[in-house]
Formats: sequence, C-alpha cells, structure tokens
Amino acid sequence: MKENIQVLIVDDEQLARERLMRLVEALDGYQVCAEAANGEEALKAIHQTEPDIVLMDIRMPGMDGMAAAEQIATLKTPPAIIFCTAYDEYAISAFKVQAIDYLLKPVRKEALEQALMQAGKLNKVQLSDPLANSAQGDTTPCLVAKTWKGSELIDLTHIYYFMADQKYVTVHHLNGETVIDNTLKELEADYSPRFLRTHRNSLVNTDFIEALVRDGAGHYLVRLKNNAGEIPVSRRHTSDVKAWLESKS
Repeated sequence: MKENIQVLIVDDEQLARERLMRLVEALDGYQVCAEAANGEEALKAIHQTEPDIVLMDIRMPGMDGMAAAEQIATLKTPPAIIFCTAYDEYAISAFKVQAIDYLLKPVRKEALEQALMQAGKLNKVQLSDPLANSAQGDTTPCLVAKTWKGSELIDLTHIYYFMADQKYVTVHHLNGETVIDNTLKELEADYSPRFLRTHRNSLVNTDFIEALVRDGAGHYLVRLKNNAGEIPVSRRHTSDVKAWLESKS
C-alpha cells in the first residue's frame, strides 16, 4: 500500500493552518504530519518529521518564510516548498529559493491540488540540486504573470513570444495564450537575453527562433520552431536579430 505524502503546514495564523489542513486532508494521498507558526518552528518540525512538502506563509513573526526557505534549501534532502501568502510581491524571490509554487490566499482547492501534484513529481535529490531541473541553471524558470486571477506561473521554456496590443500583453505558449498586465519593458528587463526584441510590440524566445526570412513585400519575419508562426521584425531591430543569429552560427 502506497504511503501518503507528508505535508508540513507553516502559518502564524491558526485559522489559516486549520483551513489548509482541511484542504490537504480532503485530497487522496496526502497527510498533514505537523504544523508550525513561524520559520524556527518549521525547521524543527522538518528535522523531526521529515515532510515531503512544506506549505508555508511568508510574512510571519520571528523567522519569516523566505528566511526559512533559504535554510531549507541548504539541507541535504530538502522537502519541496509551496508558498501560501496574501501578497504577490514576493513571487520572484520565492523562486530564487527554489520554491515549487506560489499560491495566493485564499488558497483554492484546485490550485493547491495542482501545486501538490507538481511538488510530488520532484524527489528530494532533484530538490537538493536545482540545476538538475533546468538545463540552463535558471533559479527563476517561471514567469510570474499578473492576470485578472492574480499571479500565475508560466514556464519560461514553454513561451514562444510576447505580443503587445494597446494596454495588454498576450503570452503565446505551448498551452495556448494568456493575457497579462506585465509590460513588454518589464518583461525585457527581467528576462533578457532569453527573449529578444523583434518589434516595438513583440519579444521572442530565442530558444524557438528558427530563421530570419522575408515575405513577398520584402519585410523581415522571424520564423519560429514547432510551427509556432512568424513574427514581424521592424527595420530598427533587424540588425539585432541578424547579430543574434550570427552569434549562434
């Protein structure tokens, strides 16, 4: 008989801990092994119970969740960390300490189940070696996208390109399209040189650039791999695209 995945819940508010406990216990295959009210208690509980996954708040008195996560990441066989917080401004920092997911309160059952399943796919050896999970060794392999639902995560390696249209930006990725509130300027600053500016309204993932071509009217286009389409290249950015292609040849 398969053992349940052990979950540690860390939050300074008892009601929040109780709610997460009910959500976890309602899911098949998961069991709450302990709870803690701050980072110090969390570290003690990890040594005592050896949980597989830690659901942890960030803002807590004493040692906060981010500081605790930094220490957890140094353990020989660390548990997976999923942050559960009411604040979205810590998302980038969360992935720098190898957090698996970042859920905004009130945590939805569906979102929690998905995050737990994702965490369960990583064994402790992989968690102790973040480079094993990323060929490029990125510490932030996900885009923290601002959407109407709140903050969502999109794997950067799955994104073909960003396209701006008036005040919104659409992310075109393996699973479809997502409209976000991030600006192209923000995205370019955060994720360059992985993404290359090809036009004032587009950023393209260099991993998917196949070739620079011209259409019947003589305009340049970037052809993408996986039949993901062709993206216009403005005269201003043509030299940058050519230089990038030459650097890879």
